[in-house]
Amino acid sequence: MIAACLESGRVMGFHPTARGFGWVVFEGPFRPIDWGLVSARKDKNATCLKRLDGLLRRFAPEVLVLEAYDRENSRRARRIARLGAAVRRAADMQGIETAVYHRAQVREAFAETGAKTRRDIAQAVARHLEAFRHRLPPPRKPWDSEDAREALFAAAAVVLTHNRLGG
Repeated sequence: MIAACLESGRVMGFHPTARGFGWVVFEGPFRPIDWGLVSARKDKNATCLKRLDGLLRRFAPEVLVLEAYDRENSRRARRIARLGAAVRRAADMQGIETAVYHRAQVREAFAETGAKTRRDIAQAVARHLEAFRHRLPPPRKPWDSEDAREALFAAAAVVLTHNRLGG
């Protein structure tokens, strides 16, 4: 089981995708209180930032956690990197601390569960968070695009990583 060091307070996980973003708000180390997916069709970054701003105001998390987006060898689109930087600025403007973890750190936090891939980590999240068990999408076929629900699991995984490594 993933050990947690988060004492109390709200922590929000954020995971951008090509179609929007997934988010999860935790109140305590293993207690998600709300989550969702945001879809953005036009002017994606502006739409995402507007929706995130509303979520930050609604939930008032102490920390916003996201996966690193700014490495040179990142496979993320430039738009996502710009969104990540804008997300950090938006949180800062509201006085919300941000924490950023690299994918290797997420894998490290889940290593004791045997999880190595994003799918393995999503399965580990589903095992640890009962509310997410029925939301785990089926395994992806090589010709399928990523299921939007994967963003929920990635957002939860960065919060669990924060709890384990830095919270």
